[in-house]
Amino acid sequence: MMQIDQRILIVGSQSERINRLSCVFEFLGEQVDLIAVDKLEARVKDARYRALVITSDAQTKTLIQSIAASIPWQPVLVMGPAEDVGASNILGFIEEPLNYPQLTELLHFCQVFGQAKRPDIPTSGNQTKLFRSLVGRSEGIANVRHLISQVSASDATVLILGQSGTGKEVVARNMHYLSDRREGPFIPVNCGAIPPELLESELFGHEKGSFTGAISARKGRFELAEKGTLFLDEIGDMPLQMQVKLLRVLQERTFERVGGNRSISADVRVVAATHRNLEEMITKGDFREDLYYRLNVFPIEMPALCERKDDIPLLLQELVSRVYNEGRGKVRFTQRAIESLKEHEWSGNVRELSNLVERLTILYPGGLVDVNDLPIKYRHIDVPEYEVQVSEEELEREALASIFNDEEPVEIPETRFPSELPPEGVNLKDLLAELEIDMIRQALDQQDNVVARAAEMLGIRRTTLVEKMRKYGMSKD
Repeated sequence: MMQIDQRILIVGSQSERINRLSCVFEFLGEQVDLIAVDKLEARVKDARYRALVITSDAQTKTLIQSIAASIPWQPVLVMGPAEDVGASNILGFIEEPLNYPQLTELLHFCQVFGQAKRPDIPTSGNQTKLFRSLVGRSEGIANVRHLISQVSASDATVLILGQSGTGKEVVARNMHYLSDRREGPFIPVNCGAIPPELLESELFGHEKGSFTGAISARKGRFELAEKGTLFLDEIGDMPLQMQVKLLRVLQERTFERVGGNRSISADVRVVAATHRNLEEMITKGDFREDLYYRLNVFPIEMPALCERKDDIPLLLQELVSRVYNEGRGKVRFTQRAIESLKEHEWSGNVRELSNLVERLTILYPGGLVDVNDLPIKYRHIDVPEYEVQVSEEELEREALASIFNDEEPVEIPETRFPSELPPEGVNLKDLLAELEIDMIRQALDQQDNVVARAAEMLGIRRTTLVEKMRKYGMSKD
């Protein structure tokens, strides 16, 4: 069975170039191994790596084509000048000097290639599934991943804390898929989205006739999550009367359906989450202290995105990949755009970033997003707009052409030029407009309707004069 290995294999012999490349990859958080050409075949026979990098000292066109033919599922990068090698799994060429944008883009190509080829290659059953919101190299997210690996194997109750949009459900799903309960169901419940009078029935189920509308017996979420994981999101919104019943289930591992009298055992792992400060709620009497300590056996706190802004480039890469794999296009970001996004406060956390990527994918499908393409609230770097250089002749030609379009000319009311300001006042805008029109007419008359000479007589550019003629609905005739 094919094994998935997240390491990068560099093919070649020890050299300063390879050491430099290895250092850059390790700086990006990648694991790197160096292997000689003669040992490559045995190494890749039963495994697929994140990327295979062939360096120029080991590079020949024959070698590259041979590798591509023997391991078509393996994404390959070549360190050296680009050339046509005719292999679909050679995804790019690493040019020197090495730089971050180039390497991250090539690694992204390898990732997309691997995802596209995944259905054709069996993978190991215990492979770790890394969810997009847990991408990052920051200390905070690394600590979260470490805590998940520690607690997943146990049945301890976990309380996940953090702001809305940080990925608390993602943490819960990771724990489920890494636990011995992965074959069982993962059942999420948003305690704040269910009316208080219906929450008990939703969690514990009900018997037929137990209340109006209960026309048949129904299983609750605890029964549906049997031998799996029950995720209680927004536990801080649970009413006090329900908190008592939940505490009893956690203590005794049994419950009864609404309207029933038969005890049902609950072989369920409970994971709760909230964005609220439960200790403050306990002080105010809004949350039971005994339930808090029952839930808070193993707390995990998700850091806000503003606390791990250095993870934004990798998150963008993962979110772009997700949108692309869903068939909704692909968008890329300039380094300036990434730096601007790193300056944002991200009150909506990863959810806000995900929504922004989807919006930009719709606006610029297949495009490259710069700072000025971002919505105004995300522009934290002042970059002048790029303007296409157009000659004066082209501007004049376009302006003259617009004179003869279907636009209605601006109507200027009849006014006189008073020698002094009358008591009732004047409309200065109309007065100046009439003066401007009169001067333009005189200049054109005196210069036989030659726009360039009339503009010179008025001391303005030809294009400016043409624009004014278009504004007032004037023609050279």
